[in-house]
Amino acid sequence: MYSLYFDPGLGAMIIQSIVAAVAAILLFSKNIMYKVKAFLGLDKKENDDLFDDINVKDSDTDKTSK
Repeated sequence: MYSLYFDPGLGAMIIQSIVAAVAAILLFSKNIMYKVKAFLGLDKKENDDLFDDINVKDSDTDKTSK
């Protein structure tokens, strides 16, 4: 009869590999789903113009301090 010995280091390594595999699957599937949605045109368009709502007059920027 062969008995196996699992020390705490091996148990921690097994748990760490399981957590890493789950995280990798989640991140990989999120990336794939984003690409599929972008290909089908189902993704939400983000507004790249962050400063559209700021009204700055040209006369405000022409002032120079003396």
